Amino acid sequence: MTLYFFNFSISNPVTMDKALVIIPTYNEVENIKKIVQMTLKHKAFDILVVDDSSPDGTADLVFDLIKTHPNRLYLEQRERKDGLGKAYIHGFKWALEKKYEFVFEMDADLSHHPNELPTMLDYLKSEYSMVIGSRYINGINVVNWPLSRILLSYLASLYVRWTTFMPIKDPTAGFVGYTREVLEQLDFNKIKFVGYAFQIEMKFKIWNKGLKYKEHPIVFTNRELGVSKMNGEIIWEALSAVLILRIKSILNQIW
Repeated sequence: MTLYFFNFSISNPVTMDKALVIIPTYNEVENIKKIVQMTLKHKAFDILVVDDSSPDGTADLVFDLIKTHPNRLYLEQRERKDGLGKAYIHGFKWALEKKYEFVFEMDADLSHHPNELPTMLDYLKSEYSMVIGSRYINGINVVNWPLSRILLSYLASLYVRWTTFMPIKDPTAGFVGYTREVLEQLDFNKIKFVGYAFQIEMKFKIWNKGLKYKEHPIVFTNRELGVSKMNGEIIWEALSAVLILRIKSILNQIW
């Protein structure tokens, strides 16, 4: 069981329509200040940074930024780096405890533009349980990725759709928003995947339950600073996860 040794947050009154953006970090000291400032320009959103004990001082910088943005920026620091999915689940539990009505996932590396957040929030306030910032809903909208990475990502999306029959065009997307109600329906203990397969699993569970979702077109921009966390182990987990999810759906064991 992972132990969490540090957190910094202030009990804050949350209005019924308040939204939280969860930003997981590991060695993002070059990007975190800018993404925080860009996001907090949108008054409807608070930020929770979930840092996996970055050795580059990411958490220290966030701690300093909290002094400038009290009651809007929060930090949870975990003991070690043990997967994107676990970082987000930690954030989801925190958001539910703090009574946020809308919760978003967003990368720290500026690949997801915060200016898309208000439109995505509007979808959640209407009739949708999940909104996906999609790279592939209107063609392929990716900037500064090498062709090999574009092909890998796009073909992975096709593989997921063909294997699971899930019609979501960008099932591996990491820019996603949820209503409080849909997160409360999830058993976080039954979410098994920790890498990018976590993104597929979340979408598959929600789609499989018949809840309404919306794919919102975005332009995805490759990081300019820092190092990507993608590796062969993460890719293999995602490939195997798709088959496991399909089998579980046939056996009616998704939920």
